[in-house]
Amino acid sequence: MAVNNRVKVANDVELKDRLVAINRVTKVTKGGRTFSFSAIVVVGNENGIIGYGLGKASEVTAAISKGIEAAKKNLVRVPVLKGTVPHEQAARFGGAEVFIKPASHGTGVVAGGAMRAVLESVGITDVLAKSKGSSNPHNLVKATIAALSEMRDARTVAQNRGVSMSKVFNG
Repeated sequence: MAVNNRVKVANDVELKDRLVAINRVTKVTKGGRTFSFSAIVVVGNENGIIGYGLGKASEVTAAISKGIEAAKKNLVRVPVLKGTVPHEQAARFGGAEVFIKPASHGTGVVAGGAMRAVLESVGITDVLAKSKGSSNPHNLVKATIAALSEMRDARTVAQNRGVSMSKVFNG
């Protein structure tokens, strides 16, 4: 089921950027080696809006700024309930597989590397997360955002089904 939660960026939304990974790429030519950099960046308002972008340039700062601009064009809305996710969710992207599970207040973000950057940028404070398979940060970021964008809160489920909130919880 494809859920469209894309968000248009408004100027009043304050997005914080977070660098996930930088990769130095070497191109060998007749004249010698040419170095360039690629940076994957996550932006979020820490209140349910998240986006990622990839920037490539011959300098690190230019690559990061290009990544931030790309991330601002690629925003999605994620349901965050009391600092955690509404339900368990798994997702795959390429060789990376992620599993996200809600946690009680005070647990903190139990996740590694690229997943932690995404979860903290979206505003989740308590969650249990596990990444399986590839640890490639590009695929981990995309799999984590895919898992988060598939999540639905109870109000959305009730609205889609056309039933009351108590019917969603009690059957």
